[in-house]
Amino acid sequence: MSAAPAPEGLPAHSASILLVEDDETIRRSVALALERYGYRVATAEDGLVGLERFREGGHDVLLLDVMLPGLDGIGLCRRVRETSTAPVLMMSARGDSLDVVSGLEAGADDYVVKPVDTAVLVARIRSLLRRATFASAGSSSVPDPDGTAPLVFGDLTVDTAGLEVSRAGEPVALAPTELRLLLEFAASPGVVLDRQSLLRTVWDYGWDGDTRVVDLTVQRLRKKIGADRIETVRGFGYKLRRN
Repeated sequence: MSAAPAPEGLPAHSASILLVEDDETIRRSVALALERYGYRVATAEDGLVGLERFREGGHDVLLLDVMLPGLDGIGLCRRVRETSTAPVLMMSARGDSLDVVSGLEAGADDYVVKPVDTAVLVARIRSLLRRATFASAGSSSVPDPDGTAPLVFGDLTVDTAGLEVSRAGEPVALAPTELRLLLEFAASPGVVLDRQSLLRTVWDYGWDGDTRVVDLTVQRLRKKIGADRIETVRGFGYKLRRN
C-alpha cells in the first residue's frame, strides 16, 4: 500500500472507520495511513469479530476485505445490511471480478482493489461519508420543482426535502448510495443518465471508474422500488419512468 504522508493543511476528520482485515501487515498499514488523515480506526481480524464490533456501534464506515476467516466479507456485508445502511467499502484482490460483483450485490457501496492506494482509499471514504451525511441531514443539491411537494412516480413517492421514500404508502429503507442514485433519477425523470455521469455525480469519481458499481446498485434499487421503475436504455444508460 502506498503510504505517503497526508498533505499539509489537510483538516482532521472525526469519522470512525472499522477495518476488518485478516492480514496483519495490511491491517496495520491501512490503519496507519487512515490515521494520518485524521480518521479514528478500529480493527478486527476476522468476520465474526468484525460483526460483533460493528454491532457495538460508533462506526461511520465499514471497510472490509472479501476473504476473511470465520465469516467472509460477503457474508459480513449481508449481515450488516439486515439492520444497517452504514456505508460499506470492500477491498478485493486485483482482477477478482467475481468478488467485486458479489460484494456489491451483497450491499457494499463501493470497492477498492489491492494493493490499496492511499489517495484512492481516502477519496472513496470521503465520498461515502458525504453521501451518508447527505442522507441523514438533507441537502438542497436536488431541487424540488414545487418547493415542498414530494415527487410522485406511480406508486413511488420521493420526498426530496425530507429525504424519505415510500412505495404504495410503505416506507422504503435505502442505503445512502441508493438514495443518492434515486434522487439523481428523480431530478430528471424520463431522461437517460449514462453510467459515467452517474459515477461522477453519485460516487464522486473524478475519473473513469468501473461502471459495474452503477449497474449493481441499480439492481439493488430496483428490488426496493419496483423492477420496472428504472428502465435500461441499451448502449446509453438508465432512466426513471415518469408514471
